[in-house]
Amino acid sequence: MLASQLKNIRHLSLPELEQYFLEMGEKKFRAQQVYEWIWKKHAHSFDAMTNLGKETRANLAEHFTLPALSVETTQHSSDGTIKSRFKTVEGHMVEGVLIPTDERKTACVSSQIGCSLSCKFCATGYMERKRNLTYDEIYDEVVLLNQQSEKAYNKKLSNIVFMGMGEPLLNYNNVLKAIEKISSEDGLGMSPRRITVSTAGVAKMIRKLGDDKVKFKLALSLHAANDKKRNEIMPINETNSIKELIDALNYFYKQTGNEITFEYILFNNFNDSIKDADELIRIYRQVPADLINIIEYNPIEAAKFLKPDEDTTMQFMQHLEKNRVNVRLRRSRGKDIDAACGQLANKN
Repeated sequence: MLASQLKNIRHLSLPELEQYFLEMGEKKFRAQQVYEWIWKKHAHSFDAMTNLGKETRANLAEHFTLPALSVETTQHSSDGTIKSRFKTVEGHMVEGVLIPTDERKTACVSSQIGCSLSCKFCATGYMERKRNLTYDEIYDEVVLLNQQSEKAYNKKLSNIVFMGMGEPLLNYNNVLKAIEKISSEDGLGMSPRRITVSTAGVAKMIRKLGDDKVKFKLALSLHAANDKKRNEIMPINETNSIKELIDALNYFYKQTGNEITFEYILFNNFNDSIKDADELIRIYRQVPADLINIIEYNPIEAAKFLKPDEDTTMQFMQHLEKNRVNVRLRRSRGKDIDAACGQLANKN
């Protein structure tokens, strides 16, 4: 059989694998062994499955493929952040970032190769979307970043954020299946409470997250607190207005009780005035949000936005705090290697 016609073995469920072995005249427990190799032990070839006989391994190679992401390049920032460019089997590139602090080791993972949303301040938004990542490719990103964390910092990942390339809710099924594997005892066994999915705001899919009773946290990339400004920088807002998003977030919270965060990048003379802060407070009051993350803007070549000065940032923050908003300033990490928020674009 041609390699292109073979099925990816990781796209089989355990019962399907059991069925395969029974049909081959093998014992059913072989399926569990293979399942452990591909999900728990992260084997990238059938030859690596050393507790299977030579004939069994040859048989698997004849019927299945075992494609996996590989690390193409890594860059180390002066602040300890590590950016990796991963390569898919057909040669596409996608980036992921390991962000270390004293308390946490966070993996920032991508869900798509490129992006279709064209947010004006984000480097990925200027790329063409090639395709969605499959759930096993997303899983590979996390495994590889976890291995880096163990090697560089002697610590496993403590958190995962879907804030890399692409819009996670436009790759809904693969993202949810990847999270299921990451949090499963058959996989990495990480609590879904340590996972945050960030969306530019797809109201219909936020509601679907509620219907599906997901366990992970949700972050909304808001970045402007009225529709006129948000339309200018995030074209998705034209079909997903702030009011629709507020309704969807309230529905999500009612169904799940999960933590909701707002992400808000400050742009100089665009959304950084006290009037903007008041509009942001109004939105915050309408949603049971835990936190507003104020994010430092990281300049990109394609956009003309600038970061406000420190005084403006502090006045904005203090105004929110004075109005009893739980707010945190997220300082940029990995700027010197284009690994900071909004900078991922497969650039060396």
